[in-house]
Amino acid sequence: MTHAHITTWVIAFILFFVALSLQNAGSPKVKMVHMVLRLFYLLIIATGAVLLYMLASIPPLYIVKAVMGLWVIGAMEMVLIRAKKGKNTQMAWIQLAIVFIIVLYLGLKLPLGFHIFS
Repeated sequence: MTHAHITTWVIAFILFFVALSLQNAGSPKVKMVHMVLRLFYLLIIATGAVLLYMLASIPPLYIVKAVMGLWVIGAMEMVLIRAKKGKNTQMAWIQLAIVFIIVLYLGLKLPLGFHIFS
C-alpha cells in the first residue's frame, strides 16, 4: 500500500505541473486536468487513510504527517486557484515548498515506508 500512496503522490505532482503549465498557456484543457488532479487528491487521502488504519497504534508523528499531507494538497490547490484568478502565488508556493519538504522528510524518516534517513 505504501507504493500505491507514493505513486499517487508522484502522479499528482506531475498533474499539478501539467495543469499549471496549461493554465499559463491558456489552454481550455486545464479544467479537465485539474479535475483529474482532484481525483488523485482523493486517492492520496484514501491510500493514506488505509496506511494509518494498518498501524496497530498510531504514533503522534503519523498524525502530524497526515495533517501536513493535507496541507500540501491545500497548498497545491491554492497555487492553481490563485494563478487562475491572476493573484499573487508567492506565499502559496512558499507554503507548498516548506510543507512538502517536511512531509517528505517525515515519510522517509518514519518506520512505515522507505528507510533513507534511519
